[in-house]
Amino acid sequence: MKKHAVQLTLLFSTVAFFTGCQTLQKNSSPPSSTPTYLEQSVVPLKHAYDFHIVETATQQQKNIPQLARSLKEFDVIFIGEEHSNHASHLFQMQLLSELYTQRPKQILSLEMFNRDQQEKLNRYLDGEVGEVYLVYKTPTWSNYIASYRPLVEHAKQHFVPVVAANAPSDIVRCIGREGKPYLDKLTEEERNHIAKNPFLDNEAYRKRYMEFVEEMRKMSEEGKEKSYLAQLTRDNTMAESIYQTWREHPESQIIHLNGSFHSDFYLGTVSALKALAPQLNIAVIAPVAVEDNQHPNYSDEDLTRGQYIYLIPEQPEQYVDRNYRQKNHKAMFDKARQKQCSPDSP
Repeated sequence: MKKHAVQLTLLFSTVAFFTGCQTLQKNSSPPSSTPTYLEQSVVPLKHAYDFHIVETATQQQKNIPQLARSLKEFDVIFIGEEHSNHASHLFQMQLLSELYTQRPKQILSLEMFNRDQQEKLNRYLDGEVGEVYLVYKTPTWSNYIASYRPLVEHAKQHFVPVVAANAPSDIVRCIGREGKPYLDKLTEEERNHIAKNPFLDNEAYRKRYMEFVEEMRKMSEEGKEKSYLAQLTRDNTMAESIYQTWREHPESQIIHLNGSFHSDFYLGTVSALKALAPQLNIAVIAPVAVEDNQHPNYSDEDLTRGQYIYLIPEQPEQYVDRNYRQKNHKAMFDKARQKQCSPDSP
């Protein structure tokens, strides 16, 4: 299906270059089943920021207050997103705010900040520096102001801690290039910026990831494995960051935001966290982009992505001209190759 192909291309660009997860993360394959229409009368998605929430166990539609009430007792809530889809960000902001009203002991955990950026992020939250400093000196993702500013400002206003959960992009990129031996080049400080066990594996996740890579681009078996190790480094680092935060603040509810590939089907960061702390009560919410806003629908497979899914309009097609797409991708690859993985410049 077209929507999956577009977003898989974007995710592959992210994984291939390892310069930061700044693009969409979506389904690894088209749904194998016939789409199932909403049981109730089909309500169109009215605009680009609209969304519909569906409880997967019952296929009942929910609104934000109803969803928040059902999530009140969970220890950790994963909200998957499409990074460039503002319907995802509107949904996240509304839910985060509603969750705060019923459980103010809240912690926000973000894929969008890396562990080595925590100090600068804290300085901003404490009012020591302004937003320009945060954006340019951290640096933030290029879509920070449009997509993540409201979430961070919510945290700043309500004194909610924000966890820079991810692994540093340069380290991830170099693991993707050199594999496990790259760990030997890291200083002690750099090694602390990734999980103690960065390559903890999950067979179901490996299968899903390898199918995704195979669909997107022909790679050698060695290349696929290194690419997967880089992906695992992100997942395990985010999981460990959440786990450490929970151990320090067991009374707080942790809301973690990441690209949906990291949490769909309870895999990725979710399964890594479960391996660290099986006792945690974890909720997963997953986005599903629909092709027809007038008749939003979802598949049987989509119902297995999490306890809840939220239907959102798909994004405009990024490429129509194949040659133009290849030209842009080649430019990104060339830029990535220019970055070195030396001991002084990981």
